[in-house]
Amino acid sequence: MRTFPAMKLHDEFLRKANKVFSKVQRPEHFTDYQHCCECAEHDDTLSAHTPDTITREALGHAGWDPVTFATDSGFRYYLPALMRMALTRTGDDYYIDQFLSQVIRDGPRNSRWRACTAEQRTVVRDALLLLLEQRLDEIEENYDADRLMQAIDIWSDDGESSPGS
Repeated sequence: MRTFPAMKLHDEFLRKANKVFSKVQRPEHFTDYQHCCECAEHDDTLSAHTPDTITREALGHAGWDPVTFATDSGFRYYLPALMRMALTRTGDDYYIDQFLSQVIRDGPRNSRWRACTAEQRTVVRDALLLLLEQRLDEIEENYDADRLMQAIDIWSDDGESSPGS
């Protein structure tokens, strides 16, 4: 496993993220597991782990990512792990593309954004800004810069004003 060199900064950030998300309850199920075989399989995968034990391999690839099928509560539960993967995995383990898909979802004030508290949204925004600061070259090489900027815009929304104002 290759990890990104700025580990000290990432470790400090991830300690903060873990603290902010520490009160998020583990859901009984992570997906609409009765919907279909794929949802059941993704629920089994997410149920077999915790944010501390989930592996990059368990998160699959863009075409087979259990987090895509996760409920909002399941997503929130796993957010510290998703941020960790995005911040620390490079090369063949690159996870930023999948992370961006999960936080962008269907745009501003999406259900995942709404499921988070203001403090949790700030942590997600800070993770995105850290990616911008620390990993921009790799993000550009993977054609994810525009999506990173979109995600930063979404998670910078403080929820105080009307959308678009």
